[in-house]
Amino acid sequence: MNKILALAQQHERALALVAVIVLVLLGNGQLAITDPVESNYALTAKEMLASGDFTSPRIYGNYWYDKPIFFYWELIAAFQLFGTSEFAARFFPAVFSVLNVLETYYFARKLYDRSTALVSAILFGSTIAFFYLSKAVITDMTFVFFFNAVLIAFYLAYRSGRRWLYVLAFFFSGLTVLTKGPIGFLLPGFILLVFLCVRRRAKELLHMMWLPGMAVFLVVGGSWYYVMYTLHGMDFIDTFFGVHNFLRARVAEHARDDVWYYYTLIFLVGFAPWSFIVLYQIKKRWAELKARVRERRFSDAAIFLFVWAVLVNLFFQCMATKYVTYTQPAFLPMAILAGRFLLPKMRLVKRVAACFYILYAVLIFSAAIPLCDQQSGRSTAAALRNLNPDGALVVNYGDHNNDRIHYRTSTVFYYGANIPELIGRRELDDVQPGGMNWNAKNVMPFLAYEDMPAETPIFIICETERLPFLRGRLADSALEKVYETHDTTIVKAIMPQRRISDTADGADGEASK
Repeated sequence: MNKILALAQQHERALALVAVIVLVLLGNGQLAITDPVESNYALTAKEMLASGDFTSPRIYGNYWYDKPIFFYWELIAAFQLFGTSEFAARFFPAVFSVLNVLETYYFARKLYDRSTALVSAILFGSTIAFFYLSKAVITDMTFVFFFNAVLIAFYLAYRSGRRWLYVLAFFFSGLTVLTKGPIGFLLPGFILLVFLCVRRRAKELLHMMWLPGMAVFLVVGGSWYYVMYTLHGMDFIDTFFGVHNFLRARVAEHARDDVWYYYTLIFLVGFAPWSFIVLYQIKKRWAELKARVRERRFSDAAIFLFVWAVLVNLFFQCMATKYVTYTQPAFLPMAILAGRFLLPKMRLVKRVAACFYILYAVLIFSAAIPLCDQQSGRSTAAALRNLNPDGALVVNYGDHNNDRIHYRTSTVFYYGANIPELIGRRELDDVQPGGMNWNAKNVMPFLAYEDMPAETPIFIICETERLPFLRGRLADSALEKVYETHDTTIVKAIMPQRRISDTADGADGEASK
């Protein structure tokens, strides 16, 4: 009987793993690279590969200090393996998604047992956030895997007394810093410090193999930063650490999201369906849970997981800039805690997970592919290649409201050539990178209206709703609409042999506000 049960469990684990692999790869070749985030990563890796420079990220021919190097290396490797394609761009996010599920299973197995591990892995791998991130061309699945590995290695060293595992924690911290930045060292360190204080084991800090650990950390995580400083000096330091880390923590990039309940909503939606199922089960078992709290019947492992999950959410809630993916490192401990809690409901867990996997598969083709097409310049780039075989100048006419420029980098990625952003000469100084502000993101090329070549065809990409503004701005030019979708229009223009008036420049500036 025991052998039969063991075989059944192995079959369940294998089936669950296959389901995860199928889900994370399904439709990846059809999902267009989207704006505004995915396209920055994809175009940067494409330009690095073309230049042969695998050290300094670059985009539009300019050095780009937004993120560290590791995720770009993933994309470059995938482009070399599979060609520059959507499937290649989404390959390593899919790989690390599977690794995150396996990591959840491994740690839950170390803490509890195989049944808890299976339930926890199923929970982690069937959340809405997992489904989204497994398809997204962003750093998060790689970052989450390394971040979680830091804390797993720490806890296993702490519990077992095998202190060489602390060195492994430093190693993974180096990879985390190489993927996301200083947060990969600061936040795991804060979590383990609070946990040791809660458990009154702060003296364990003295046994964490600091000398070999920091040596490994500096080699793995610090070497690229040192090379970048030697190559680019304070420009790299000011932009990477100043704008993309310090400013992001201090000043909200999207002010509407800087509210106290932001990550509570993210948990409810991102951890669904399990967030609502767990809350319902807590309500049903409230008396039992209150008794456990009064009697302090919680294991060391449960306390560690709880501290981990809570501090990740509190830390990012205190940051001014908020993104839906920031608290994903809390999902592994939440999945294990929820897995332990829902273990008596194993059958329910399997059925709900199966239903959601079917739902996700349907959504990939019915919703995700069409939505990605809408958020991408793939079709616009294809139209440009057909309309412009002679390589005439192509420019973009975007919306400059709220100090942000509406510019589709994905069009450049698919088109294969830079596309300048049209702007008035008097406005150039207001959008150029420089100083401690969000203009650091404006690394796309610019072209002043006054400098547009005359009496030669120019293709202008314009948001369809802004076409009247473009016509007003270029009232004296010959304009011909040559391509149109629900949100994008391509206009073929021939500029007259004279300078555009400052009056028109000012009028459009007011109209666009």
